[in-house]
Amino acid sequence: MKNLPLQQRIARIDWSRVATDLDSDGWALLDRLLTTAECDSLAALYPQDEHFRRRIVMANHNFGRGEYKYFVYPLPVLVAELRSALYRPLVTVANRWNRCLGAGSHYPEEHSDYLALCHRAGQTRPTPLLLQYGKGDFNCLHQDLYGEQVFPLQAVLMLSDPEMDFSGGEFVLTEQRPRMQSRAQVVPLRKGSAVIFAVHQRPQKGSRGYYRVNMRHGVSRLHSGRRLTAGIIFHDAT
Repeated sequence: MKNLPLQQRIARIDWSRVATDLDSDGWALLDRLLTTAECDSLAALYPQDEHFRRRIVMANHNFGRGEYKYFVYPLPVLVAELRSALYRPLVTVANRWNRCLGAGSHYPEEHSDYLALCHRAGQTRPTPLLLQYGKGDFNCLHQDLYGEQVFPLQAVLMLSDPEMDFSGGEFVLTEQRPRMQSRAQVVPLRKGSAVIFAVHQRPQKGSRGYYRVNMRHGVSRLHSGRRLTAGIIFHDAT
């Protein structure tokens, strides 16, 4: 499967399983989504500033330690392809979640049409990014909200090998359910795999209908090495 073109790999994913995992836990793992060559090609973009609109040093904003860079339009071909191809199967989950939560908005079937909504709302800056961590770095728990338009799912893709390139640096999700203590989950990412997860809130069925589960994500402290990931956020920023 990994030798197939990216869009065929995405089409062959068991999206019913992904939807079930998202409903039950707020995240779903896509194993071996990218090839080693694709991971390496994305990671190699990081020092090439012409591909990016902004660099963020996390410590300067109390976000943690490490840094990341937002891509500029036009996005690299692989990033643009990931963004549009992953959106298509995920929009069904996103619209169902909105119905469960009583939200009035409906996301269009194609990502280009959704971006048009973002841009009409003044959200015109691209949000896909690369993140780089070194020894001692970490990312505080947060949510990637950039304006009134928020697509409720996003993806993180591991570009480094946890067994060879770094240690520590686990991807962590927390969820806060009404009148309950927070629950933490660690996602077992390896090079080429991706995690799809809730940006902000997800529905959870209770005895009186659906309630909102608030979710945040972050990265634990690296013990050694260098860790690179790509983030695919489907809404643009103001």
